[in-house]
Amino acid sequence: MYTTVNEQGILNNYANEPKAYYATYPSPEQQSRYVFQGAAAILFVAALVLVALGVS
Repeated sequence: MYTTVNEQGILNNYANEPKAYYATYPSPEQQSRYVFQGAAAILFVAALVLVALGVS
């Protein structure tokens, strides 16, 4: 990070912004992995809800 001072002595230490780039569309392998992760998350949340209902 570079800190610069203008002629009035005021610091200009803003963060450097990274270059923007376009995201690439996920491959079919990544898409199937996302489907699997979503299904696992749904099962996990459903199990948590059922355990909570069973304990109460």
